[in-house]
Amino acid sequence: MIAVDDATAATLVRRRFSTDTETLVKYLGSMRRWLAAEEGIGDDLYNVLEQIVGERAQPAPDSLRRPKLDDVLVRLRLPLPRRCRRGSAPPMDPAEAARITDHFRSATTELKQLAPHRTAVCPIREIARLIALADERPPPDQAVAHLRRYAFAILDVLDLMGDDA
Repeated sequence: MIAVDDATAATLVRRRFSTDTETLVKYLGSMRRWLAAEEGIGDDLYNVLEQIVGERAQPAPDSLRRPKLDDVLVRLRLPLPRRCRRGSAPPMDPAEAARITDHFRSATTELKQLAPHRTAVCPIREIARLIALADERPPPDQAVAHLRRYAFAILDVLDLMGDDA
């Protein structure tokens, strides 16, 4: 709260202001765009994204890499044979998973507010995906997979925003 003396208050009351709804909506939109341009995404979010996507990402073992036969099948537009999927990601400490999930949820709230003002077209589908992932409560053995999906959804929105720190 700001204290204002009587002389300043009197000049503020006498100033002209607009009651035109169209003008007020225009000013509100300008203020929101200015705030969105001023507020950036923190480096801590990028560090957590790197932790989930970078450190925990493992290349496929040599036995699961694409054989040469697959290249031929793709060129002939034939279906690829089904292969065993790689095992699930190594388990994560539940406290660490909860910390990262909370961080992603706060980032989702921030992105919901910033993304519409920092993109040419509002990314409704991507934001809806973020909200759905924020609402999910995966079992502990699926925490890493859930956090990876969540991280990639956040990266999709950041890419659309042009934020590539």
